[in-house]
Parts: sequence; structure tokens; C-alpha cells
Amino acid sequence: MWSADSDMPLADPTTVGDLYTKSMARTSFTLVMLCVAGSMALMLGVVGIYGVISYAVSQRTREIGIRLALGAQASELTTMFVKQGLWLTSIGIACGVVAAFTATRLMSSLLFGVRSGDPWTYAATIACIVAISWLACYVPSRRAASIDPANTLRAE
Repeated sequence: MWSADSDMPLADPTTVGDLYTKSMARTSFTLVMLCVAGSMALMLGVVGIYGVISYAVSQRTREIGIRLALGAQASELTTMFVKQGLWLTSIGIACGVVAAFTATRLMSSLLFGVRSGDPWTYAATIACIVAISWLACYVPSRRAASIDPANTLRAE
């Protein structure tokens, strides 16, 4: 306006970009808070799975020592504990997918350009959760595989 008439008074000059940013502020804040809550839930889940597998390893130390003394391979023990953890993860994923399908119908107004039942989003999320859970299970299971059977049997 000022380039056409420099004497024209303007009450509140603003750009379209500023108007767009102000109109999307509430939605952006909501999405940031959802990401924070989702990240915290993921971390709590990982810590929970790690804790359960670590507890199982500590409670089954004698059994692990006997298995190793009888010739079990370390990879077999690692696989046993990782399977246990991934079984817990699969139960959580099944419950989470059902909850996500329900929740996306309520949040469909926040999803721009993405369908509420987007298979790629679900697949990527599930793959990420499985990978993180595998790592949370693998660390304590490696500790189980490194137990010295002679010390374990002597301690009991």
C-alpha cells in the first residue's frame, strides 16, 4: 500500500505469513505437545521392557548358569530373552494400534494431507518401536549370556 500511496495511514500492517503463523499457533502447539507426550510414552515403554527383561535375567541366574554348564550357546540365551521381550512388545503394539485407530478419528482435523488410517505411518511407527524394543531386550540378554556358569553354581 505504501508503494502506491505513501500518505495512506495503515492501522495494523502485517504480512500474510504472519497471519498464517498466528492462525496455526494453536495447532502447532498441540502437535508439539503430542510429540512430547508420545516420546515420553515411548521412553517409559523402553525403560519398562528393559526393567522386565533385566529382572527376569536376575531372577533366572541359576537357570542360566545351569543351561550354560550343560552346553547351551550364548546366542540361544540371548534369543530366548529377546523373544520374551518382543512378545511383550507385540502385545503393546496390538493394543496401541487399536487405540491409534480410535484416536485418529478424534484428531482428524489436526492431520493435514494425511489420512487417519495411513498405512505407511503405522508401519514406520511399528518398525521404530520394534527396533527400540529389540535394543532394550538385547542389552540385558547379552548380560545373561555372559554369566559364568561356575560362579553361578558355586554362589547358590
